[in-house]
Amino acid sequence: MAEAVIITNARVLTMDAGRPRAEALGYAGGRIVAVGTSAEVMAALPQARVIDAGGRTLLPGFVESHLHLVLGGAELSQLQLGALHGFDALKAAFEGYAAAHPEKAILLAQGASYEMLDAPVTRADMDRVVADRPIAMMSPDHHTVWANTAALKAAGILNGATMPHGHEVVMGPDGTATGELREFEAFGPVLALGGEAHLQLGIATGGEPDPWPSEATRAADRDKVAAGLAHCARHGITSMVNMDGNRYTCALLRELEAEGRLTARVKVPFHFKPHMDLGELDRASAMAAEYQGEWVTSGFVKMFMDGVVDSRTAYMLRPYPGTDVTGEPLFEPERFKEICRAIAVRGLQIAVHAIGDGAVRTTIDGYEAAGQGDLRHRIEHIELIDKADIPRIGALGIVASVQPPHAPGAMDFPLSTMSAVIGENRFDDAYLCRTLVAAGAKVAFASDWPVTDVSVMRGLQAALTRPTYAGGVDQRLSLMDSLYAYTAGGAWTAHMEGLTGKLMAGLAADLVMIDGDIESIAPEALGETGIALTIAGGKVTYEGVRFG
Repeated sequence: MAEAVIITNARVLTMDAGRPRAEALGYAGGRIVAVGTSAEVMAALPQARVIDAGGRTLLPGFVESHLHLVLGGAELSQLQLGALHGFDALKAAFEGYAAAHPEKAILLAQGASYEMLDAPVTRADMDRVVADRPIAMMSPDHHTVWANTAALKAAGILNGATMPHGHEVVMGPDGTATGELREFEAFGPVLALGGEAHLQLGIATGGEPDPWPSEATRAADRDKVAAGLAHCARHGITSMVNMDGNRYTCALLRELEAEGRLTARVKVPFHFKPHMDLGELDRASAMAAEYQGEWVTSGFVKMFMDGVVDSRTAYMLRPYPGTDVTGEPLFEPERFKEICRAIAVRGLQIAVHAIGDGAVRTTIDGYEAAGQGDLRHRIEHIELIDKADIPRIGALGIVASVQPPHAPGAMDFPLSTMSAVIGENRFDDAYLCRTLVAAGAKVAFASDWPVTDVSVMRGLQAALTRPTYAGGVDQRLSLMDSLYAYTAGGAWTAHMEGLTGKLMAGLAADLVMIDGDIESIAPEALGETGIALTIAGGKVTYEGVRFG
């Protein structure tokens, strides 16, 4: 039988309105047995091993409501450009990585800012970095890739390629590719040079590997996922909603579960693409039926309505500053309504990436057409929203799945995006949070890792210290409301509230201990605060502090 454990001398924040605070918690068999005073919990589990928290805060395990686990795990071994800026720094980073990895068919880098070279990046720039081997670098938002000539040639797209609507191999006046590749279908052939194309299918095409990967390939893929899980456990995450996926993703996770290496509960979508026929939704229903355990679940459909603001592919109701560009919806609005109705009839949840206010409105219209019920349809990101649409989100029971690190100036994304791409006249429509909550919206917080750092503590700091844009409203939530959005709010959004998200007897022993009293830490210092202990299903998945 699993060991019984009591954590005492803790500042327990339960997220349970019936008993919001306690000093001790006990669990056994992967379930919470008691929450209350030390005496109450000791009486419930008299033979348990006792951990003295030393006054640290104990919370429900964090629920990461929007990430890309497989991609993030695979990218951990790639070149990380982070805050690098300028050609010399870029060249030095790539040359060092190239020397260390002579075996790689392509040198892939992550986190290249759009402002990396203070001008649009071209393949000529990339050739000056490395010319004799294929190289490519991905923007932080994962919607743009820049490649050198060798990579474009090897991928067969130097002279362009026919792309689905919304995806583009950018062409120069000489009839060859400039090196900029917008959206997944355009840069997929370049990423495929690394031999991991099958891992991209869940987000790129919505398809499955054909043929099904060998056991050796699956074992290597499981190791990549396990690396991503370990990275998340270090940040206190015990449940997550993966925002790309297919049946192969679910199969890898179930194999990890069988091996005892699945350290978080993962919900995986069926990815519906614009080119698909409604009959493809049979695959979504089949995934939902096959995967409905406590650790690997499906039951929702993911779609993209637009791109991102930096590449001006996010769909806006009005043009971007200084342009006549608005972007376009990836789904024709009336067809999108038909798709939403078809998904809802199957009892499946819907999650739609919608960043521009035009994309948000089109998504709301689709959900309204689908009918309400308790499916908890979600809009991912909502970076801009027209004022007329704000009350509709709460009224229709739509979840605002937002990412505190995404707001420019809050964490790693430059504040310059606000003036250069959003426009000062839209500041009070951008990156809303408090306004959405006040209008009745349910909110779930996340990182969108690997788009941004998966650290929940850094995300909390961003949520509590983000700037108020000129002329706008302070969009910060309180510490407790922010913690709720990272725990119980995320669990409810994922239909997991009967399993996790709160510290209550009978729920899963999914816990995170903060290395300090979170209510006494200055908001500006939260991001530097570590995780002392992460427990998922009663098993320790990360121990940042030794408790004996």
